[in-house]
Amino acid sequence: MKKTSALTQYLIKARKDRNLSQKQVADLSKAGITSQYYGLIERGERQPSPSVAMKLAPVLGLDWTIFFEQDVNQRLHNQDSA
Repeated sequence: MKKTSALTQYLIKARKDRNLSQKQVADLSKAGITSQYYGLIERGERQPSPSVAMKLAPVLGLDWTIFFEQDVNQRLHNQDSA
């Protein structure tokens, strides 16, 4: 089973706190993405472009940079552990 990242957990919580489905997040963002693609983002299998992140974030009540900060923080953590 794939380990869930902090970002994955954060995105799922933000979506569920707003009682939204993945399809609703994709549709409400008007980012031109499918619910399947949003699911990949939520599972950490894809990273949105900055323009998509800027459209998804308000739907989830998040700052758009969170999609990129977690990735950078994880890489830095991994480098420190090596």
